[in-house]
Amino acid sequence: MTSSGRPLKVGVQLPEVEREVRWPELLDMTRAIEDVGFDSVWVGEHLVACTNFHNPAMLAKQAATLDEISGGRFVLGLGAGWNETEFRAFGFPYDHRIDRFDEAFTIIRSLLRDGAIDFDGRWYQARDCELLPRGPRPGGPPLMIGSIGPRMLRATMAHADSWNCWFKDVDNRPAGVPAVRALVDDACREVGRDPAAVERTVAVLVRLPGGTGRLQGDAAQTAIPPVEGDPGSIAEILRGFAREGIGHVQLVLDPITRESIEAFAPVLVALDHGDTEQP
Repeated sequence: MTSSGRPLKVGVQLPEVEREVRWPELLDMTRAIEDVGFDSVWVGEHLVACTNFHNPAMLAKQAATLDEISGGRFVLGLGAGWNETEFRAFGFPYDHRIDRFDEAFTIIRSLLRDGAIDFDGRWYQARDCELLPRGPRPGGPPLMIGSIGPRMLRATMAHADSWNCWFKDVDNRPAGVPAVRALVDDACREVGRDPAAVERTVAVLVRLPGGTGRLQGDAAQTAIPPVEGDPGSIAEILRGFAREGIGHVQLVLDPITRESIEAFAPVLVALDHGDTEQP
């Protein structure tokens, strides 16, 4: 549990594809997230950073810098990317994505955790590379892997601090967690890792007043029912995720506005106090 008695940590994902949002509004929403009492704020390329969009050694340096700026509160989410349209638009190679990720992950984690690497791979090189100055934490920021693919899990579960899946992977409900959790736990055992050593996190789609649905990469895909209802009902669903071993949820609010962030406050109160019904 969190220090407040909350059964799991609750964060908010800032706008990504919903609409165009500029820095002043992002800053305003971030301050509201902190004021309301959420545990975290999330932003990035599909929640996690696609290693295939970056030079891995430079990405490690950027992560250490963010960890310094945040006072040791940064979490680095990593993935291999999936949307070929994005790769093509920016001129990044789409082939051998997992092989490229594997090399990039080796460079990133080695620099963040050990401070140095000498690596000559097929896709990436980091020769006599050092990360100086080091970030505020000796082992670097926690590494979160945004994938449930078998090859990705085998490549990362020996070293990852947490894994994350998108709400559609669990049908946006606690009942969908066990099947996905089993994949990750099996991958941990395969590489000799205790599954309990890897935190489990899930993005959860929540609809609030004014929400109209969240368009995914494929507009034709089956819609995933959002979590919605009164504060007590939403809090109980979040407790259900905690009972399935989820330690942190990243809320994908629909709509994602300051007003929605503030409207979620009663859910956090209910979650903290164990209330299942509202007067």
